[in-house]
Amino acid sequence: MQQACPLCRVPLPPGPEKLNEEATLHFMVVDQLVERGYASWNHLPGWAQHELKKAISGWQAAAEGGSASAQYNLAILSWEGRYMAKSNMGAARWCKKAAEQGLAEAQSFLGDMYLAGRGVVQSDVAAAQWYKEAANLGIAEAQYNLGLMCETGQGVMQSDDEAAKWITKAAEQGFVEAQRQLGVLFESGRGMAQSNAQAGWWYEKAANQGNSEAQCRLGTLFGIGHGFVQNDLNAVSWYKKAAEEGYAQAQTNLGHMFRVGRGVAQSDFEAARWYKMAAEQGNTVA
Repeated sequence: MQQACPLCRVPLPPGPEKLNEEATLHFMVVDQLVERGYASWNHLPGWAQHELKKAISGWQAAAEGGSASAQYNLAILSWEGRYMAKSNMGAARWCKKAAEQGLAEAQSFLGDMYLAGRGVVQSDVAAAQWYKEAANLGIAEAQYNLGLMCETGQGVMQSDDEAAKWITKAAEQGFVEAQRQLGVLFESGRGMAQSNAQAGWWYEKAANQGNSEAQCRLGTLFGIGHGFVQNDLNAVSWYKKAAEEGYAQAQTNLGHMFRVGRGVAQSDFEAARWYKMAAEQGNTVA
């Protein structure tokens, strides 16, 4: 139904959510133009610049009217300094407004701000509180961050059980860092029953998403036969994936495999090459 003044029946101006929706559509037109390679953000045609200005002014009007989504959009733009002056304090102001309205993404982002002390006074306690708000609403990154804080007792009471609970929730949503960390918890037996098989299962999930640390740890489990049937070829394969991405520990481990000829043809030259890469990154063993 079209909203109208009850006295004169003149159509009322659009509400904040409608303004936010219209602004987002203007932004998407420009975003798709850049995404398809027809322009760059630094070199937009005149009509696209006009669309972008409409988007920002629309978000500002919607944010002032109370739209949490628009407030969050302005927070991101202020934080990144994209299309408007960079301001951590401005980002924090808009983000807090959106977070207080229950927008989960804003709550997680506000947790990041408090943890880093950017735009707000640094506070581990406030960071943990906002992460928990977002974590309860299902934001995987907030669940992971809260889990790490519980693991170390940063801003909250230290609890391996709570750490495992939140990290598991994030890992089950496919958050790669949480999958890697859950493997660490299973391998060490912190917050859950120790299980190399479960550790390897989670490492493999993270490794398949390209996480270098998980690839290296998975290689080690194959190399020593923990959680898997011992297999030097698999160990080398995973070490190599991580090593080629510049992960120093994997480069060192791959050097070991070449030095003794496990899973690869023995080669002092290759061993030295990988050791040198890791050594240049500060790996003392290498």
